Amino acid sequence: MAIKQEVRIPNIGDFTNVEVIEVLVNKGDTINPEDPLITLESDKASITVPSPLAGKVKEIRIAVGAKVSAGDLVLIAEVEAVSAVQEATAIPVETGTTTAVAASRPSLKADLQVELLVLGSGPGGYTAAFRAADLGKQTVLVERYPALGGVCLNVGCIPSKALLHAARVISDSREAMTFGIEFGAPKIDMKKLRAWKDKVLGQLTNGLKGLANQRKVEVMHGAGEFMSPHELKVATATGDKIIAFEQAIIAVGSQAVTLPGFPDDPRIFSSTGALALEDIPGRLLVIGGGIIGLEMATIYHALGAKVTVVEALDRLIAGADADIVKPLHRRIQKQYANLYLGARVTGITAGKDELTVTFKGEGTPASAGFDRVLVAVGRRPNGLLIGAERAGVSVDNRGFIPVDKQQRTNVPHIYAIGDVVGQPMLAHKAVHEGKVAAEVAAGLKSEFNARVIPSVAYTDPEIAWVGVTEEEARIQGLNFGKGVFPWAASGRSLTLGRNEGMTWPSKWVVTRKISL
Repeated sequence: MAIKQEVRIPNIGDFTNVEVIEVLVNKGDTINPEDPLITLESDKASITVPSPLAGKVKEIRIAVGAKVSAGDLVLIAEVEAVSAVQEATAIPVETGTTTAVAASRPSLKADLQVELLVLGSGPGGYTAAFRAADLGKQTVLVERYPALGGVCLNVGCIPSKALLHAARVISDSREAMTFGIEFGAPKIDMKKLRAWKDKVLGQLTNGLKGLANQRKVEVMHGAGEFMSPHELKVATATGDKIIAFEQAIIAVGSQAVTLPGFPDDPRIFSSTGALALEDIPGRLLVIGGGIIGLEMATIYHALGAKVTVVEALDRLIAGADADIVKPLHRRIQKQYANLYLGARVTGITAGKDELTVTFKGEGTPASAGFDRVLVAVGRRPNGLLIGAERAGVSVDNRGFIPVDKQQRTNVPHIYAIGDVVGQPMLAHKAVHEGKVAAEVAAGLKSEFNARVIPSVAYTDPEIAWVGVTEEEARIQGLNFGKGVFPWAASGRSLTLGRNEGMTWPSKWVVTRKISL
């Protein structure tokens, strides 16, 4: 099967904005590895750019007189795809920051052939697929879950926000007693609460299904794994399917980190298990004082659990400035059974009636019993789980996939977005990256250049921040100013009975002094 392959300017050292003085090929020419394609000339030297592959020139994207740098598109060639069986005979050809693969034989027969494949249908993945389809690309979207939406919609952001709203209603009813309105103890019907949460998820995932149908984006459900630079195997319910693609966008997200040495016991769960809401434990231990752990603690505390939080660092939500976390810290220190900072869990023993947890850290008991333990110590990217090496895509030992500003991996026709490309692991960041990747794949000029990315913890109280934090400004040696408005001076905050917060209405960074 013939597929299209981009050829770009390789690494040419320190040269940038170098002029093209010759284009040595024409549309329709057959090229082989090392054939000269263009000649560049700087004030120091002339440089001939060779072909990294064998194929036929379909489009020339450069002209005499153009100024180019490493990574700029030279041409698009039609080459024979490399199959999984032939991978051992494929010859990797280095082209600066990218790697092309020259094929010696035709591809295995594919069940589906498409222009663009998107692997993963979370917020970044479905955004990329829909944007690409809107730009005229024939697109297939591969998702391991039975419904579209990835972790975020199915077992992450959206179910947690639904349950956090329920928690907020319960808290509001209790706090209303202070100004003369008493509702009595809430009666919680767990079956109805789960059904309401699932209804919300169903509305959103069905909406995505409808949007995919409108755009003629084909959806295939199953776990995807690369077999070659242009083939993906999908393990579907009816057997393995092979998809041959010209371009791909990797949007496989991340998964919860597990801690070694803990027993295999259903009472020890991650955020996914916590959001299933099987029951309300009498005593819940949350390991991890980050955003996910504290959001889950907020939900279960409101539902009636006695919550203990243990965090290895000496503060909660380490990514935010300590000042804006203080109101939350003070509130939960009063509400929760225990809050241990600078401490860790050293072991868990599963007994018939409880989980016995041992601790190490100042102020912690030697051991304590709990009904359930939630492990929320972070997430790790899924880059090592998709056979990326068979596509020639570089993945670091943590599972992250390096990309450039166009979301392009080291393989020019394969892009990556979302959690798998690095921090922060946020849905709205993935959405923007997905749009960039789709636009670049469609030949538009686009890049990910977000100067600031907002972060929010949907705890009680909520915490939000954007831009350089005060702590980061100090570390970087930046001069900065700060204005703080306490909510104790806000009429609206006082009417809500919540005056413990604050807002930085102005924070500015001064990098140089200007004389007027």
